Formats: sequence, structure tokens, C-alpha cells
Amino acid sequence: MIRVESLDQEGRGVAHASGKVIFIEGALPGEMVSYAPFRKKPSFEIARAENIVEPSPARVAPRCRHFGTCGGCSLQHLDVDAQVAVKQRVLEDTLWHIGKIRPRTMLPAIYGAPWGYRHRARFSARFIPKKGGLLIGFHEKRSSYVADMTSCEIVPPRISALLIPLRGLLGALSIRDRVPQLELAIGDDMDALVLRVLQPPTPEDENLLRQFADRHRVRFFLQPGGPDSATPLEPARGSELHYSLPEFALKIRFSPTDFTQVNHAVNAVLVRRALALLDPRPGERIADMFCGLGNFSLAIARRGGHVAGIEGSAPLVAAARSNADSNGLAAMTDFVQADLFKVDGRWLAQLGRFDRMLLDPPRDGAIELVKALAGDAANAPARVVYVSCNPATLARDAAVLAYAGNYALSSAGIVNMFPHTSHVESIAIFDRQ
Repeated sequence: MIRVESLDQEGRGVAHASGKVIFIEGALPGEMVSYAPFRKKPSFEIARAENIVEPSPARVAPRCRHFGTCGGCSLQHLDVDAQVAVKQRVLEDTLWHIGKIRPRTMLPAIYGAPWGYRHRARFSARFIPKKGGLLIGFHEKRSSYVADMTSCEIVPPRISALLIPLRGLLGALSIRDRVPQLELAIGDDMDALVLRVLQPPTPEDENLLRQFADRHRVRFFLQPGGPDSATPLEPARGSELHYSLPEFALKIRFSPTDFTQVNHAVNAVLVRRALALLDPRPGERIADMFCGLGNFSLAIARRGGHVAGIEGSAPLVAAARSNADSNGLAAMTDFVQADLFKVDGRWLAQLGRFDRMLLDPPRDGAIELVKALAGDAANAPARVVYVSCNPATLARDAAVLAYAGNYALSSAGIVNMFPHTSHVESIAIFDRQ
């Protein structure tokens, strides 16, 4: 038996024994557990909890019947409030261990409803006659097998209720073994389902899809190739995918394969918090790096800032321009395509001076951009707000700004965008010294 000390970034309990680190799936901090290793290395082991001898007061019964088999969630056995506290500790520890930096203050956590929150999801589909036909679900833990899911607690209930009917629908198609993926994209007034199709459906298949769409009020898209190949099965009927940011009077349109935050409610709070921390003033020039569809750009423009949105994807740049135009903000925004993983100080200087800057990079972070920022003391923005989906790359980039540049990490906090998972989103504020 062993005493669990903490949780790692995968949601596993962390303990030490005989000079090794033991990572224990299913164990929580403070618990005394027995465990069974399934992977052994000279300096660490990975194990499963076999018996919880002394359970944590924060341990709860998982709500989902598939928890433990499905790889979609890793923390349903931990109280939701405790999940937030654990993620805050992960952020603090990562900033220190990787970046050797601590924020002056910790921000209150951003969080929302713990169930039915997920408005984007990618399910796998497999036709397996030995298991009764077609399966739809996330992958099983540590496996490429598809979990045999009949419900899902983290998508809206109406979508969870469709999993069994969808199994019947896809299993009835002539191309049932050529549809490996089903992607969910929910807007304010539309539920879109994108089928990855490795060969075209027959007219009979299309008729089945239309009948299902009408019956369940969903809209099917077919994706024969990359994300940009997704096209609607039926022409639009006056509605389109969009989400709203009511506080800023914004309606942001998107295609079903565009990147959007999975949790629309928490995203609205995140935009509000980011804008309050960025504190853009009317007439100021603001940069929004990795701007995507304009999620932050348009809110900044609504507050009176002149925004330069930079994004690597040409389709997203076009979508951001379209969203600016439809929201009456074209005159306040300028969207440009650039590969932000290959920029340098000269490129940044060519953009001119910015009063403030917001960064929202993918998991790889923004190392080249922060190096450019750190090396340009004369034109450095007074404040940088960094929205991160990976505490490790945030810590690395924070160290560059703090030690090689002229910024102080004023504050940081977590955003619980993905309840019941170990995924840690965060927001950090850097002020010029």
C-alpha cells in the first residue's frame, strides 16, 4: 500500500516508493491505496488503483456508467470543486517547476456547469459484428478500441439521447464500415453532425440520413477529405452555426469543423475576464495573436480598441473578417494571415507598436512570438494577456518574458473549460516593468 501525494497533469495519483515515482490511475491525493503496476521503468511506474483503503473526503461516485472504460473523462471520481483546486495547484506547480516563476497573485478560477457542457466532440465509429453492430464513442482508456457508449454525461442530454439512434442509423448505411468518425458541433440554434465518409453514400443512404435529420432536428455534413471538405447534406434553410457573446452584442458564425471552444458558457466568462484584464481603451491599438474566428478580437473592438488579428489559417482569417463585417466592426479590425510559429523581432516590428496584446495559442504555445516580444523593449505592449491550453508551454513562455524580457507575471488562474478531465486551461497577465 502507498499514500498518494498529489495528482499529475493526466489526473493520476502521484506517490513515491523505493526511489521511484508511482503514477496511479484512479487514486486521489491523501488516499491510502493498493496498486498494480502495468508499466515499469527505472525511474517510474504507471499503475492502477486496486483497493482504496483510505478514501479521500473529495471522492464521489462517478455519474457516467462508462467511466473507467471510456477515455473521455479521468476525474469523475473527484468532487467538482476539488477538481478546480487541483487544477489551480497544477498550474502553480508547473509555472514554478518549468518556468521558475510565480505569479504575484492568483486569479479566481473560471468555471461553469459540470455536466452537459460539451458543444464540440469527436466520436469514433466502428462496425463490429461480434459486438452487436456499430459502436459510437470515445476511445477506451489507453486503447484504440471504441468504447461501447450508450450515453455521455458531458454532452447536452439531447445529444446523449441520440447515441443509440445514431448507432442504428449508421449501422443501416451501406457504407457503415466506411464512416470512421462522427463530429459534433453545436450552435445557438443548430446541432450539426459531421460524418467522415471514406466513400460517398448511396442515394438510399442519403435518404436515411435526411429522415433522421428531420426526425431529430439535426443537420448532417459529409466530410470526404480534410476539415475544409465538410459540406452540408442538404442546403441551408435560413439558419447557420453560430454562438453568441451577449455581453458584447456579438454573433460569431462558424463552420462545423472550425476551431471553437467546446464550452460556450465558460467561453463567454473567459472573454469577459480577458477583456477586463486586458482593459483596452477606446482608440488604443490592440493585437490578438492566434485570433481564430475573432472570439476575442471582436469583443475588444466592441470596447473601442483597434484590433489587428493575426492567424495562421487562411479560412479562419476569412471567417474572422466575415464575422467582423456582420457585427458592424470591419472598420475597427484588420485580420492578417501569418505563421506565428515562424516569426521574429523584425516581423513584429513591421506591425508597428501595440498598446496591449492578447495571445491564445494552441498547445505548442507561442515561443517564437514571446522571444520577439522579449527582444523589443522599446515597442513592447504595456500588458500581455496570455490564454493557454497547456500549462507546460505557458510556463516555458512565461520564463522567456520574465527572465529574457521586461515583463512581470502579475497574475494567473485556471479556466475549467473541461470538467471531469485533467485538461488545464489558464489565463495569465504580464505587465511591462
